[in-house]
Amino acid sequence: MTEKTPPLTDERLVEIALDGDEEAFGLLVRRYQRRLTAFLSQLVGDLELARELSQEAFVRAWSALARFDPRYRFSTWLFRIAHNLGIDHLRRRRLKTVSLYRTDAEGDEVEVIAPDTEKDPLGHLENHALASELRQVIDELRPEYRELVLLRHFAGLSYQEIADFKEMPLGTVKNKLFRAHSVLRDALADFL
Repeated sequence: MTEKTPPLTDERLVEIALDGDEEAFGLLVRRYQRRLTAFLSQLVGDLELARELSQEAFVRAWSALARFDPRYRFSTWLFRIAHNLGIDHLRRRRLKTVSLYRTDAEGDEVEVIAPDTEKDPLGHLENHALASELRQVIDELRPEYRELVLLRHFAGLSYQEIADFKEMPLGTVKNKLFRAHSVLRDALADFL
C-alpha cells in the first residue's frame, strides 16, 4: 500500500519557484486561475477582459515573487494584485454604450433582446429570472458589500482570507457579509 503525498502548500510552491522551478509557479497558476478569473469577471463585468487581467495578475505575481512575504497567504497576495488591476481598469475605462433599440422595416424602434452568451457562475442557474435578479441585486449592493460578496462567492475565499486581503478584522468581514446576505435575501424574497 502506497501512501499518498499531500499536495504542496502555496507557500512551499513559492519557495520552489524562487529556487528556479517555473513548474512550481505553474501549479499555482492552475490552482487559482478559475477562481481569479471568476472574481475578475464579476468585478469588471467582462469574461474575456477578466481572462486577460487574470493573466496579467499572474505575470505581475511572477515578476514580484521575490517580494512575497510568506507570513501571509499567497492567495491573499495574488487576489490583491488582481483586485488592483481590475480597479485600475475600471478607473481608466470609458463606458461603451450600445443601443438597446433598432429600427424595424416600418421605421419603429424595437427593443433588441440578445441572449446572454457568457458562462459565469450565475449563468448556470436553471432559473434565469433568479439569476438575472441576483445579478442586479449584487450590482446594486453598496460597493463594500458587493466586493465582499464577490470575494466570498465568486473567488471562493474564506472569511479569514477576505479579512487578510481587505486588512479588516475577521468579525467586521463576517458582520458585513451577514448584512450583505440579508440585503440579498430580502431583495430575492419573491424567489425564495
